[in-house]
Amino acid sequence: MIDLLIDNQTVAGRLVTSLAIVAVAVLLGMVIGRFASRQGQDSFSRYYIRKAVRYVIAVIAFVSLAIVWRPFAGQIGVVLGLFAAGVAFAMQEVIGAIAGWFNIVSGRIFRVGDRIEMGGVRGDVIDISPLRTKILEMGSGLTQKDGSSGSASWVTGRQHTGRIVAVSNKMTFTEPVFNYSAVFDYIWEELTFPIPYREDWRCAERILLEEVSAASSSQEARDAIDHMTKRYPVPRAEVEPRVFMRATDNWMELAARFVVPTRTARSVKDAVTRRIIERFEGAGIEVASETVDATLRFGDRPEVGPDADPDRPGRRTN
Repeated sequence: MIDLLIDNQTVAGRLVTSLAIVAVAVLLGMVIGRFASRQGQDSFSRYYIRKAVRYVIAVIAFVSLAIVWRPFAGQIGVVLGLFAAGVAFAMQEVIGAIAGWFNIVSGRIFRVGDRIEMGGVRGDVIDISPLRTKILEMGSGLTQKDGSSGSASWVTGRQHTGRIVAVSNKMTFTEPVFNYSAVFDYIWEELTFPIPYREDWRCAERILLEEVSAASSSQEARDAIDHMTKRYPVPRAEVEPRVFMRATDNWMELAARFVVPTRTARSVKDAVTRRIIERFEGAGIEVASETVDATLRFGDRPEVGPDADPDRPGRRTN
């Protein structure tokens, strides 16, 4: 048996050596895995430590078997080359994710704490690892081409859902990455109100402009743009609140545009909308709607038929 274990020239010797390598690998995997798992802090870390030890021992055993059997007439370099090519093909997603991580770090696409949208997921970045970016998800209200929600979220507004989504870093190469707070921590919001032509739309325009001017963060946004122009050669954007008008077949459409901080956009928009509606009601201004109210009136026309109400006025009786 010892001679067969040492002999790697015959098939029998290689079989015995291979069995010995497998047995030693299994034994080492059990012993080292159990010993190493004691270093873990909880059951999850101990589980992953055992898995990692077993994977490493399996790779070493595989390489040892390849050396023993000397495939392709001892051309171990060719074998390892083909093996490396196969691993690279099988792990192209992992390689792409690692390359995306370098892209994130070197290109400063985003950092922990930024509010981004990547891979159809919008939220705040809480962790960036070499393979994945973890995002505290927000409801997006996005719509895919098939009509479904962009992130399958039950929250349609820009509020956290409580879910943490892991997105592959490879997405930085394959899809656009939207950053809401990297350099310019403000966004432009719009409020649109359809006003019938019979109403005082000039008064409505004045109310809109006053309310969005009070809520707009124009001065802060202007300072942020000044800081951004020192870093990027971009033109200065208009940050003053404005009301734009568009005449349609049914009503006069008033669109108020103003700047708000990214993280308070929904609450600011909610408060402004409430104040505008209250002031419209106080001024007697009606907001147009595509719905139609139909009122049915019954006159003095006599009713006939077996279902007619005998006590209803206008019914003829014999």
